[in-house]
Amino acid sequence: MIQRHADLLVRFLLVGAWFTASHAGLTSLAASNTSAKATVESTLLFQTAQTTTLSVPADSTQWDLQGQAKAAEYQGRKCLFLDGGAATLKDFEMRDGVVDVDVSTPASRGFFGIQIRIDGSNAEWVYLRQHKSGQPDAMQYTPVLNTGLNWQIYNGPGFTGSVDIPKDVWFHVRLEVLGPQAKFYVNDMEKPKLVMKDLKSGVQKGQVALAVLTGATYFSNFEIRRTPDVPWERTLPTMPSGTLTKWSISPAYDALTRNLEHSLTTREIDDIRWQDVEAEPPGFVVVYRFREAPHPKVSFANDFSKRLEPQPGMKVVYARTSIDSDRDLVKKLFIGYSDDVSVFLNGQILFRGRSAQYFRDPGFLGIVNPENDTVYLPLKKGRNELMLALSELGGGWGFICRLAEVD
Repeated sequence: MIQRHADLLVRFLLVGAWFTASHAGLTSLAASNTSAKATVESTLLFQTAQTTTLSVPADSTQWDLQGQAKAAEYQGRKCLFLDGGAATLKDFEMRDGVVDVDVSTPASRGFFGIQIRIDGSNAEWVYLRQHKSGQPDAMQYTPVLNTGLNWQIYNGPGFTGSVDIPKDVWFHVRLEVLGPQAKFYVNDMEKPKLVMKDLKSGVQKGQVALAVLTGATYFSNFEIRRTPDVPWERTLPTMPSGTLTKWSISPAYDALTRNLEHSLTTREIDDIRWQDVEAEPPGFVVVYRFREAPHPKVSFANDFSKRLEPQPGMKVVYARTSIDSDRDLVKKLFIGYSDDVSVFLNGQILFRGRSAQYFRDPGFLGIVNPENDTVYLPLKKGRNELMLALSELGGGWGFICRLAEVD
């Protein structure tokens, strides 16, 4: 259910018409309001926000409400109610700045937070999960790329963190955005709970929204303030030795129409228009950067017994690279992937695996790391072609490959 709710909300938030899209070509946010009041308020919003803190009441026409979203009263406050919906600030864009808001949620389970730099189908998103309160992934940052969430790829320090999330009482959160970095505060405004050293979407300016995937959540006392732009200096992880960085990827195909245990024929390879891509540190090839995100409804999310069933809507891309060897030998390939992979060497299949959320056990998250699986490659002297058939079910589409000597 996590991924299904996530797919629905991102689709809705970024398009402004969630349930009519299929995570296909999205258009920009921000519906126009032709009323005189909205026009005046929009002008004041734009002018005031240049230099001062802007407070936006829950019943302001500056909110573009989408899905289950409305002005309400809760625990003695006027507020915004969201549950599978979003509230986007109209006629306002931000590069660097500070977002402050009070939150209260009676839900025992949910996903709620702040999206920034929304630009078409891309954005940055920081959210809390009250059902994970106190656990290592109670809060999470993920970039949204081509409408796809990427929490399976971007995980760990700088992306997830532990925090206690109060239940059904008002508490304060703050998001500070500083160039390609950000800081997220929960209750304690002196020390951030999550420090994001490298925001991944690449978007430098865009809209701002409050968003809730699921779980009734209330927001009040919303304030936003632009700050002077800081230099755009990224802090990238190192690229480990042995990482395969240069790849070519195919267009995306319907995975259920292809036999993923068979390599492409020479003719098929020649007919494909391959796109050269390069892995980003520490070695990920993030397919959502290059291909539109699919959003299948995964049948085994709620029924583990269905994990081997075909999943309509699953897409596949082929990725290939070459490995030169000075002699015949066997090398170890560490491979991490999301969500389904076939590994071919010189036209022969060596491995097929699935690392999707819920697949390996009902609590499995499908987090990508280079040690997801190991494949032994019988390299021949000269040039060898390594090819992957990589399918996506949700949570991030990508892979990472590192070569190592056999112990």
